[in-house]
Amino acid sequence: MKKVLVLTEAKAGKLRSVSLELLTAAMRIAEGGEIIAAAFGSNSTIHAKVLGKYGAKKLYIVANKQLDLYSTDAYFQAFSKVIEDVQPEVILLPHTAMGKDLAPRIAACHGLGLVSDVIDVQIESGELVFTRPIYSGKAFEKKKVVYGVPFATIRPNNIQAEETGGGVEIVDFTVKLKDLRTVIKEVVCKTTGGVDLSEAKVIVAGGRGVKSKGGFKQLEELADVLGGAVGASRGACDSEYCDYALQIGQTGKVVTPDLYIACGISGAIQHLAGMSNSKMVVAINKDPEAPIFQVADYGIVGDLFEVVPLLTEEFKKILGLSLIS
Repeated sequence: MKKVLVLTEAKAGKLRSVSLELLTAAMRIAEGGEIIAAAFGSNSTIHAKVLGKYGAKKLYIVANKQLDLYSTDAYFQAFSKVIEDVQPEVILLPHTAMGKDLAPRIAACHGLGLVSDVIDVQIESGELVFTRPIYSGKAFEKKKVVYGVPFATIRPNNIQAEETGGGVEIVDFTVKLKDLRTVIKEVVCKTTGGVDLSEAKVIVAGGRGVKSKGGFKQLEELADVLGGAVGASRGACDSEYCDYALQIGQTGKVVTPDLYIACGISGAIQHLAGMSNSKMVVAINKDPEAPIFQVADYGIVGDLFEVVPLLTEEFKKILGLSLIS
């Protein structure tokens, strides 16, 4: 039985799905122990009910307006104080932009070994084991923390969140933030649609084969029909067809959707590093020898400007029929 501390994350006032996935991972680790969540920001109390439903037994609320938007200094001070008060046996953070920035600093300050980008956690022979991808997702390694408090960041969309029911005890925790070197005034998002790319269940991605900014309009329409998000290869971003915020790959975002539709993407190894763990990959490309077909579950050899509109119309019909029935 272990005491596990989870730092939750919200975006635009909405709790991110990875926060619930962290709680499910915590339940595996705790083995009947105590799961403690921390939520930052002036409106964080609104998340208490859902966090309790997914396994949190105690929720530390740090209701400070300076924590409404993420900044390294403010979150570092707040989370450090929570760690000192809770004295957890395991710490989990989301492997998001926030977690990737905050976790190394917390680990260095508190003398903790950090296992980053974890895709699975299990108890094996009584020991906590983290699984993470290496070599751009071509292999996987299992890691154990043999000294100190295990500390890990969990990649979104890899652990299925599970409801457990139950309530949560709220702890109003006050932290005085001081000597902040930066203040975040506003966050401008350049992604398309309302679905977060790193947590999307469906992604429609375009490469250089999309040929222009206008070409991405068709991908956006298909993504909207499927309730997904639009992504891109580095080639498409370099060609200024879309913003770099949509880039997927070794130097972009790493995604693990249920369905990944690659349109006009050749399949360079750098791009595959960011999406090869997708549960199902559909490739659309005019070149039958394109490397993307080697990792695709389904391949369509054809002009994406003909295929994508046809797919969009067919999905509209299917979804329309399912709604009627």
